[in-house]
Amino acid sequence: MLRAVATPLALLRACHPEPTVAVTAMVTALAVIAGRDVRGVLLVAGAVLAGQLSIGWLNDALDAGRDTAVARSDKPVVTGAVSVRTVGVAAVVAAVVCVPLSLASGALAGVVHLVAVGAGWAYDLGLKATRWSVLPYVVCFGLLPVFVLLGLPGAPVPWWLPTAGALLGAGAHFANVLPDLDDDAATGVRGLPHRLGAAGSRAAAGLLLLAATVVLAVAAPLPAALAWSVPVLAALVLAAGFRAGRRPGSRAPFRAVLMTAALAVLLLLVASS
Repeated sequence: MLRAVATPLALLRACHPEPTVAVTAMVTALAVIAGRDVRGVLLVAGAVLAGQLSIGWLNDALDAGRDTAVARSDKPVVTGAVSVRTVGVAAVVAAVVCVPLSLASGALAGVVHLVAVGAGWAYDLGLKATRWSVLPYVVCFGLLPVFVLLGLPGAPVPWWLPTAGALLGAGAHFANVLPDLDDDAATGVRGLPHRLGAAGSRAAAGLLLLAATVVLAVAAPLPAALAWSVPVLAALVLAAGFRAGRRPGSRAPFRAVLMTAALAVLLLLVASS
């Protein structure tokens, strides 16, 4: 009985639950704000969740050997809580489920979302270890808001929405990789953040996320006071974080990048309402 419960829980931990939930929640909120009806919102949530689950599970299945080599105790596959085969099968099943859920929003919208998910798979399958590692994040995050709007007949897709999404995704890539730079380097993963190093990656993450808030402030239909207060606040947060980060072992820059990401997402959702 305990084994039957433990395996699904371990499988959930293997899908990178924090980013999976965060991305699904953000895109679902965007669907609500954009005016999708209840059915449309549920379809968006289901499609995005299935797509993100497939990306997360594929990543852990393919990285099992590298994670074992560096003794990643936070990985269920490494601890033996779930098998590589189970995680791989789950990735395929989630990808298959994602197809009809995506196409239920319309053929064009569905194809756009499947391209976004395909970008995530391309990252897992090898791009993560190249200088082009940021590209799948740019494509995926740039297309997710397009998927939501294309599901609304006749709804325009303003240029600033996918642009801000792409910048947000690029910044998220650098921020997400920061805690794992040493482990990745030890197992031969040499993506763009690894080539820039920790300091360069923190700076890239902060600047890209700040750029997302500036794009929204300049182009999105927002009150001027709100539009420019967020980039200014983001700049102050980043400056304080990087200053505090001069201390050895400080995680202040990483936390500042995450706070800037939260501000960018908040502004994106407000701008879309």
